[in-house]
Amino acid sequence: MADARDQSVLDGSSTAIDGWLHPDFEGVAASLRALLKGNPGGAAVCVYHRGVCVADLWGGVKNRRGAPWTQDTMAPSFSTTKGVASTLMHIAVDRGLVDYDDRVAQHWPEFAQAGKERITIRQVMAHQSGLYHIRQMIDRADRMLDWDYMIRAIERTAPIHEPGTRTGYHGLTYGYLVGEILQRVTGRPFPRLVQDELVRPLGLDGMYVGAPDEALPRAAELLLPDASVLSPVEVLAQGGIGSALLTGGATALQGVLRLVGFQLDLGSILDALAPNGIGSFEFGAHETLRAAIPAANGLFTARSLARMYAALACGGEIDGVRLLSPATLARATEIQEAPAGRMVIPFDMRWRLGYHAVATTRGVPKKAFGHFGFGGSGAWADPRRELAVALIVNSGLGTPFGDTRILRISGAALACASMRTNPPPARRAEQPALVYVPA
Repeated sequence: MADARDQSVLDGSSTAIDGWLHPDFEGVAASLRALLKGNPGGAAVCVYHRGVCVADLWGGVKNRRGAPWTQDTMAPSFSTTKGVASTLMHIAVDRGLVDYDDRVAQHWPEFAQAGKERITIRQVMAHQSGLYHIRQMIDRADRMLDWDYMIRAIERTAPIHEPGTRTGYHGLTYGYLVGEILQRVTGRPFPRLVQDELVRPLGLDGMYVGAPDEALPRAAELLLPDASVLSPVEVLAQGGIGSALLTGGATALQGVLRLVGFQLDLGSILDALAPNGIGSFEFGAHETLRAAIPAANGLFTARSLARMYAALACGGEIDGVRLLSPATLARATEIQEAPAGRMVIPFDMRWRLGYHAVATTRGVPKKAFGHFGFGGSGAWADPRRELAVALIVNSGLGTPFGDTRILRISGAALACASMRTNPPPARRAEQPALVYVPA
């Protein structure tokens, strides 16, 4: 294969990309080129349509030394990991191991401490359990590397509000809650569940939550300020919001947000997203990638995320492998009734069970669901169009809820799929008829 890269990617001046593309999805390639322009890092995009891969693209650099992003490069993907954890829970429901309306304590008895005996799995997955306040649970951010410590901390903690009465994004605690329930009902550690239930059945080439040593050389370096992930509040400050808050402008800012129907609660944002020391916690460090933090430290290729969501976009099955029954998939993706009160995120995310609505530059597809992440990654499915899209990146900040890069890539994929009028092929080939992408 010809090499479509050049050395100018190191300074962000190159828009060279590599990979394969169906001609109907050239708009996705154009969007990736624009994303890479002026960007010091790299990215990968994968799109499935009607159960077939139609775009598998990558470009830029994977580290500060300028090593090129290659076909097997993976990137830490933050909250995009929640979509993977949620899919594992839906598989457990499909097999009858748990039900969404079970009380968590039925499967995890120690959880019943401190007034949590009535919290349900549904409330956890809809971010209504009142257990997002990690800043009050642990004394320093690196406790997140210790699964047992985090589980004991959650067991001792009382909900910050009555469960079911408010929606509060469980930015960092979600993965421990879902993950421990899964470990209790399956008897297997969370990293193994990812491999057993997703990677091997679907033939994925790069999906880890708790990566083994042999996978770490494939990881892209996070090219962020000070070689570390800034806390969400510091990230907001980069865009002016946090600056206003931290310099005494909270009242004025809250007034502006109220005009557009949003109520900003700085205390809940700090509680959910900024445990002490988060500013110096290195999400991209090998020690972190070896740990399991199923709300925040997945290590993925774009094609692995896209293939998982492609199965969900096609009724729970792809290439003869069924992840979920149509009945369970329908339950998992039904929009949950939302209480009036919102904490952490001041707007309606249209939560399903572990997935949120999908915003794109072409609007919000009614049936689409997935999860975006801090740093710019994201992945989602649209059953109406049988469309699945995934983006991974290693540079830029964004917000805890994604940024415009995933919106632009998603909009391009949506436009291409909507323009495509050919009927699906009568028989799906082992290797889709894609063409090499020139620079």
